[in-house]
Amino acid sequence: MGEQIMLARKRRHLSMQDIADRATVTRLTVSKVEHGDPRVSMGIYARVLFALNLEKDLSLLAADDALGHQLQDAELLRK
Repeated sequence: MGEQIMLARKRRHLSMQDIADRATVTRLTVSKVEHGDPRVSMGIYARVLFALNLEKDLSLLAADDALGHQLQDAELLRK
């Protein structure tokens, strides 16, 4: 995910500092996001995505839950 965010930033010709300023985080935090540091909160990822105008991508997280649908269907068939 971090690599995708980095590529999105570069496609927009924005620096890490540009994104940091827009997301009100430090440049170091943006670097951690782009490197996929697991200690960075989802809230920070959301702020960075908003700074890149990619907030709609948040709604795609876990959108295709194939296993969940299979488990739900199996439960419904048992009833």
